[in-house]
Amino acid sequence: MKKSSVYNRDVILVMAASFFFMFSTMFVTPLVNGYARSLGASATFAGIIVGFMSVAALVLRPIAGNMTDRFSKYGLSFAGGILILIGVLGYVVTPNSELLLLFRLINGVGYVLDTVCMTTWLAYLIPREHVGEAMGFYGLMNALAMAIGPAISINIYQTVGYRHAMLLSALSALLMVVMIQFVGQKGQVEVQTKQKHHFKIIQKDALPVCFLITLFALPYFATQADIVTYVAQRRIDVAVGSYFLIYAVILLVLRIVLKNLFDRVCFGWWLLASTVATAFYLVMLAIMHNNWQMTLAAAGMAVGYGIIYSVLQSTALLLAPLNEQGLASSTFYLGMDIAMSLGPILGGVIDSALPVRWYYPVMMTLVPVIILVYAIYHRRLNNAIHNH
Repeated sequence: MKKSSVYNRDVILVMAASFFFMFSTMFVTPLVNGYARSLGASATFAGIIVGFMSVAALVLRPIAGNMTDRFSKYGLSFAGGILILIGVLGYVVTPNSELLLLFRLINGVGYVLDTVCMTTWLAYLIPREHVGEAMGFYGLMNALAMAIGPAISINIYQTVGYRHAMLLSALSALLMVVMIQFVGQKGQVEVQTKQKHHFKIIQKDALPVCFLITLFALPYFATQADIVTYVAQRRIDVAVGSYFLIYAVILLVLRIVLKNLFDRVCFGWWLLASTVATAFYLVMLAIMHNNWQMTLAAAGMAVGYGIIYSVLQSTALLLAPLNEQGLASSTFYLGMDIAMSLGPILGGVIDSALPVRWYYPVMMTLVPVIILVYAIYHRRLNNAIHNH
């Protein structure tokens, strides 16, 4: 589709809606464990409830990707938003932890549908030559929601309690549902595209992107899960609660400054910059003793993970044919789901088996694996932008 302006009304509405559904999901994430325990769940069952969304996502991603390539992007996004809303309202009214698990599943199904559908919907609205720039800002909306949502929820629930705090998450999901009603282009799929479509688990052209986002995201999600414990174990006097806020602010600045380069610069240069930045922030976290070093680590993570996230997301869409954009998006998110599940597990294994000072040096072993994957697939990845 050709548009006279990249950021027309439909694009802005979809981006804003993506912020609200992601905010809704990320807002409740830090509360679920404590809320489940308050409802009488054991520590083990509470952990199962928290992780259930990631497990469901792993199973449902390919289904969501195939559905997105066959049905209206608006229809599936609307269904996803309604499921998120039902899930969160269920959290508010549930009398026990068993039902909380059910509503967590409903919430997770909605989340999977919306992450895949709205990415693909946005790509549908944007000319192919501007997909990188658009995904940069789309990724920024997600990153801001992932940083702001938990920060607000942790502060609010201590004042008003779990149930009342979660009403803000429900309101955010409702805003997403309302917002997409005003998008003109519904992302309908042509009849001949439906007829040609066969069910697939992954989009094979986007598989290198799946491998790379898993490798870059593993230390990110491990840090997200363990940085507070890591700082406590090492007895470091830093404002660790500000780490991801600093990350989000730096990422915001970077995405605005670099917005015109996402569709012009060869993939290899982005990967080089992000690989170096990943090694840098892992070193900074390993030697961290003050707030300046923590800030440098957050800046390195913004380049090492925050930037490559958007580059890989747009590359997955550019590598895939137009009739498999949803499947390409689900393949990208499959890598994210794997990292989201395995990152905290990897961190826990390192922390249990080795002294805490080895936590980030061991994570450094991921860097040569990133280089190896790129060496294998570099031609395909570098051609993604030039082919479009």
